[in-house]
Amino acid sequence: MAEDLKSEFRVKGEDLIRKVKDLVHEGNVRRIIIKDEQGKTYFEVPLTLGVVGAVLMPVWAAIGAVAALASNFTIEVQKKQ
Repeated sequence: MAEDLKSEFRVKGEDLIRKVKDLVHEGNVRRIIIKDEQGKTYFEVPLTLGVVGAVLMPVWAAIGAVAALASNFTIEVQKKQ
């Protein structure tokens, strides 16, 4: 089994939802992990094929709430190879 590729992005709170939505729309993302500046994991979202639209509405709301808690985040992304 091939190993997933991992990437990290640093974003400010106000850009968090936009960046996560962009990553989800790429289509090859398996998991998104959102961490604060100290490395504490706030949110972890496993993604599967076909998970889009209304199914992700609660996810966007939760990410928006997390974005209000801190100013800088790291988004760790695991992608399919």
